[in-house]
Amino acid sequence: MFNSLGFERSVAVRFLREGRMQTLLIIVGVAAGVAVVAYISALITGLQRNTLEKTLGAQAHVTLSAQDDMVVAAVPPASGAITLAQTQPRAQRPRSISNWAALVPVLEAMPAVAAVSPMVAGAGLALRGEASRSIALVGVDLDRYDRIVGLRAKVVDGAARLGPGEGILGRELADDLGVRIGDRVNLVTGTVSDSLRVTALVDLGVRELNRRTVIVPLRAAQSLVGLTGGATNLDLALVDVWAAPVLAAELAQRYPYKVESWQQANAQLVSALNAQSVSTTLIRAVVMVVVVLGIASVLVVSVVQKRREIGILRAMGATQGQVLRIFLLQGAIVGALGSVLGVLLAVALIWAFTSFVRGADGLPLFSITLAPALALRIAAFATLCGVLAAVAPARRAAALDPAQAIRM
Repeated sequence: MFNSLGFERSVAVRFLREGRMQTLLIIVGVAAGVAVVAYISALITGLQRNTLEKTLGAQAHVTLSAQDDMVVAAVPPASGAITLAQTQPRAQRPRSISNWAALVPVLEAMPAVAAVSPMVAGAGLALRGEASRSIALVGVDLDRYDRIVGLRAKVVDGAARLGPGEGILGRELADDLGVRIGDRVNLVTGTVSDSLRVTALVDLGVRELNRRTVIVPLRAAQSLVGLTGGATNLDLALVDVWAAPVLAAELAQRYPYKVESWQQANAQLVSALNAQSVSTTLIRAVVMVVVVLGIASVLVVSVVQKRREIGILRAMGATQGQVLRIFLLQGAIVGALGSVLGVLLAVALIWAFTSFVRGADGLPLFSITLAPALALRIAAFATLCGVLAAVAPARRAAALDPAQAIRM
């Protein structure tokens, strides 16, 4: 008698309207669940993106360096012989990567590598007047290094330039030494000293790095460290930052160098990011379970309340399949309306976070956005949860005996 889907839809909407308060409460519950899932997902995604940008903005994705100096016994002990020896670890000194200049074009030709930059890294002192600070000396080719960490975009004063006798300082280091653009700073590394003119101040995103970083031309660093023509590191930027462990393992097997990915250099950070991801997944799962139980409980009550109406519909010719679809549609409608309202609420929460939550410097802590694709996935999943939550009540309603339902 009833053949069109419009019948099931109209009955489902009517049942929902008759229980307005129940319907409103469950839609609000679904909206709250969707808002929590969407907001937490956007917040964690933004936090992780901001953390990675700050971390990878100051270091390479993969770093090649010379192997550490090791103390090796002069004569291997005879088999079964008892030896008395005390071996102390050798003090490490800057060492150059052998044949690094020929290795650079080989690495640049690899499809996974976006840029390669040779570097000379060392330690020393920066002196100006009575001020003295320990520094991490970095010698680079500016154009190559800029493709690794985007150095020019981090300049907060002056212009990034590394000509002979010029250098770039971290912002906090400049404050500690009391220097401005154009001032001169003396550098001392061991028995070698040099003077440089400050051309730019940079913010590397990490206060400790800003307090000790001095960037000079590659040749100047080679002279200061005592590695004429050498390079202590080869820094690599990759097309896909998450491919760093695989490429690092491949390079370690191919070349006799120490190869380290950014994940190895920041093991604690990676563990924290993984813990955040697991926690977010658990929160999503728990919230969605609560949403499903809420929808299911309301529809179970609706089946009990509407037993007489269901019996009348069956007596008038409605099939079990149609009754089943009525309650499945109720679950879908509640899930869809709650999803739309929840996404809007999540957008409002994100706007409030970015507008009112500020750091000590008065700027937003970090930027978060709800990607349309993510919002669509969450809304679709919540709607599907609404349909799944309606399965058990719908089957119960479809199984009612019309005669018994009418008499009750």
